[in-house]
Amino acid sequence: MKRDRRSFWDYGIIALAAVLLAFNYQLFIVENGFAPAGLNGIATMIQYKTGFSIGYMSLLINVPLCVAAYFLVERRFALRSLLFCLTYSVSFLLLQRIGLDAFQYVADGHDTIYPVMLSGVIGGFVYGICFQYGASTGGTDIVSKYINKKKPELNFFYVTFILNAVVAVSSLFVYAAPNAFGVPQYNYKPICLCVMYCFMSSFIGNSIIKGTKRAVEFTVITAHPDEISSEISHILKHGCTRIDGVGSFSGDRKTVLICVVNKHQIMDFREILDRYDNTFSFYKTVHETYGNFKKIK
Repeated sequence: MKRDRRSFWDYGIIALAAVLLAFNYQLFIVENGFAPAGLNGIATMIQYKTGFSIGYMSLLINVPLCVAAYFLVERRFALRSLLFCLTYSVSFLLLQRIGLDAFQYVADGHDTIYPVMLSGVIGGFVYGICFQYGASTGGTDIVSKYINKKKPELNFFYVTFILNAVVAVSSLFVYAAPNAFGVPQYNYKPICLCVMYCFMSSFIGNSIIKGTKRAVEFTVITAHPDEISSEISHILKHGCTRIDGVGSFSGDRKTVLICVVNKHQIMDFREILDRYDNTFSFYKTVHETYGNFKKIK
């Protein structure tokens, strides 16, 4: 029962993320003359030139990819990605019918950077949430999952970079406005906006995927393991892992303590170590912690 409730919650979060991305495209992207990253960027340019909706294009691209992922990659990942893509497409088509003209951020030519920044932050948030809940936004994400499964040694960064570069360069021609004589006037603004969107969405998405549970790992070599570990337990409410060690030059036996604490406890940890001689330590950043541990009472 608990597992079913959690799965229902996961699917609900994925669906809400898809709706949020549909609002993002309708409010900040479509009317501002730039294409975002990936296959959705191609769909955006197709809608701009032909009027064929991004919602329908997303269905044509992503439904076959999700079906292929169901047999070639992973069923759970494919089903969750399919839920996202269907919800996103239906939501976008409904928003097109409803019309959100009063709420759209349509730049007047000199402040286009603001809708790009907003859309990049929202897009990155959606990407990060999808990956955390075992789904994807479709397109290159599904291709990436397949490549990673078949050939883990390949770096999909290059594939993504090439696709985004094609989108950026293509936007130079797609969004070219004709002059009074009907001759297209090319400028690099759409390329810059596409690059900025890619940067913002990647930065926010990676931050969410890495998580906010960052900590610090201390490695302590000391002759006072009992005293230090006792203070860490009582003052910082953390435990330690003890390892027996031998100095390579002196041959003296020492104890190595490994302890992970919160970042705001660094100074408290250092104050504990300052009270003991024959103690050496260093620490490094831990991006995220996992596991189930008993709390120290």
